[in-house]
Amino acid sequence: MTQLAAVPQFHLYGDPADDGIFDYIHIETIPARAARHQWVIAPHSHRHLSQILLVTRGEGEMRYEADCIGFVAPALLLLRPTVVHGFRFAPERTNGYVISFTEDVLRGVRDAQSSLRDRLRAAAERVHVAFSREDDLTRLHELCGQLHDEHEFGRDGHHLAMRALLGLLLVETGRLVASQWRHHSVTLRRADGTVARLRDLIEQRFRQTRRLADYANALGMTPDRLNDHCKRFTGVTAGHLIRQRLVTEAKRQLMFTDLTVSEIAYDLDFADPSHFARFFRRYTGLTPQAFRAGARGG
Repeated sequence: MTQLAAVPQFHLYGDPADDGIFDYIHIETIPARAARHQWVIAPHSHRHLSQILLVTRGEGEMRYEADCIGFVAPALLLLRPTVVHGFRFAPERTNGYVISFTEDVLRGVRDAQSSLRDRLRAAAERVHVAFSREDDLTRLHELCGQLHDEHEFGRDGHHLAMRALLGLLLVETGRLVASQWRHHSVTLRRADGTVARLRDLIEQRFRQTRRLADYANALGMTPDRLNDHCKRFTGVTAGHLIRQRLVTEAKRQLMFTDLTVSEIAYDLDFADPSHFARFFRRYTGLTPQAFRAGARGG
């Protein structure tokens, strides 16, 4: 059967997806796009873009996969590629910046493939970072303003300037998130390269295989070693991450499409709908039908 996407996938919201995109940085104010859509950004995903939203004024709510997260300025919202997200902003009252970029941009920055990438991935484990009015966000505001100016005016050397400013912005974001983590007595772990590669592989292959051995072979490890390594850095096994990705995709399709439970089961390569229903209930506590009804207010 033809596979149907659970949600629209865009380059930037409203623009066709672009698999050829690389070396890309974009920044705009929240009103620049949200106002054109009556301050509502419907659930969607980006195949290759990471995003940082700095909300400087106003409030709203963010749909993040199956969750609805309220936010009030000042706040940071951190989004990785492929996650389903959407927004409902308070009309006219909300302002701030949306920074979108591909990870390859950072390859021109020294140590970007380790330090900066790890900072971003570790920070993105915290999707919503709230601040009080007493928190000093001056540096972050200044960097966003400078990045926006370079993007808007396109002066000589602006590509180089934007890359450097993005690196500084990620460092500052990482510092702020780490500070918040310490405030809440939570340890901010350094992102692990093996786990990051595993997550990438799962994203590419979860429809084709859920066998731990397949992922372990691709990473040059035994299944037991991969499980142990993953549990040491994330607190859960590699098998759990594989199963959780399937659960996430099932939730997306139940919430955002009109595909039947049987169609979703076959799309996710389950042998039959009853097998899928047992799997879904085991990891969510609900039948697929009950989850869909609850998510849609039925």
